[in-house]
Amino acid sequence: MAMTWNSSKKHSDRERWICIYPVYINSKRTLAGGRKLAKDKCVENPTHQEIRDVLVAAGFNVGVENKLHPRERSKELLFRGRIRVQLKNDDGTPVKPEFPTRDSVLAYVGTTIPKLKTRQGKQSSGEQSSQPSSSSTKKGKGKGRR
Repeated sequence: MAMTWNSSKKHSDRERWICIYPVYINSKRTLAGGRKLAKDKCVENPTHQEIRDVLVAAGFNVGVENKLHPRERSKELLFRGRIRVQLKNDDGTPVKPEFPTRDSVLAYVGTTIPKLKTRQGKQSSGEQSSQPSSSSTKKGKGKGRR
C-alpha cells in the first residue's frame, strides 16, 4: 500500500530515508531491469549484506527491510533485501557532506563493494576456475560413412 506525502515527517524518520535495492547496482541487470548506474560503476550480483556493511563503515544510519524489488523475478533469499539510509538531517543538510545525493551514495557503494575482503576471495578463485583447459580438445573425423 503506497503512502501519500506527509510534510510533517522529518528527515530523521525512517520513512524519509532513501531506499537502495541490490538491483540498483547490479552490473548483470539492464537499465530497464532496474539498474540505476553505469555498468562500470556497478558490481556483479551484490547482496544487501554487502551494501549494509559498506554504508555502516562509511558512518551512515542504516536499516534493513525484508523487501523485494518489483522487477526482480527470482524470489530467492539472495535477491531479497532493501536498505534504508538516512541521507539528510532534520534541518535538510546532508548527514555526510561528501554524499549529498542518492546517486553519490550509489556510486560510492558500487565502487567500494569490490574492495571488500569477501569479494577479494571470490574474485581470485573465480578467475582460476574460469580458465579453459586446452587438454580436452576433440578432433572431428568428418561425416563418415552413412
